[in-house]
Amino acid sequence: MGCAGFTCSKHSLCALNILNVMVSLLMIGIAAWGKWFGLVSSFQVVGGIIGVGVFLFFVALAGLIGAMKHHQVLLFFYMIILFMVFIVQFSVSSACLAINREQQDHLLEVGWNNSQSTQRDVERSLNCCGFKQVNPNTTCDAACFPNHSCFPCAGMIQEHAGGVLRFVGGIGLFFSFTEILGMWLTYRYRNQKDPRANPSAFL
Repeated sequence: MGCAGFTCSKHSLCALNILNVMVSLLMIGIAAWGKWFGLVSSFQVVGGIIGVGVFLFFVALAGLIGAMKHHQVLLFFYMIILFMVFIVQFSVSSACLAINREQQDHLLEVGWNNSQSTQRDVERSLNCCGFKQVNPNTTCDAACFPNHSCFPCAGMIQEHAGGVLRFVGGIGLFFSFTEILGMWLTYRYRNQKDPRANPSAFL
């Protein structure tokens, strides 16, 4: 019947959702691993990643069940959720790629001031203290602090932030187009007739 047929659409949609399930489990596992080994101490960061992973897992699971059973209602809601996720993800990815240096510096400073746990993580991993200046009267988890040889973290963070934003934006755009593919496959699959079903049962 070719790749335009019912079976090919079903298998393609199942494969796409199995990939999404694997990505969601990977996100949950990496977040839990980072928290367990003390690489990330911020509960908000870990909780956010795990929350996104769990959401993606249930969306992919709904799409997988809908594809396997050719369930019209599940496939419809799966398609609607994919569209909403696409809008949010495409917007965030575009913002990550379009942000300029001044906006980036402002967001980094706001994020630094709002989370002490993130400050400790950054100071420990980059071996720096403070954001724009080192204050010897405060505590710092960096190994350089007892020797008074630390540099501010702002410059080091800015070196990594641009590349990270471009990477995140690119990955987000890539997966947003896979969501378009998922919506198209779901729309086509919903309107195809199961050759093994009773022809009179198809709407």
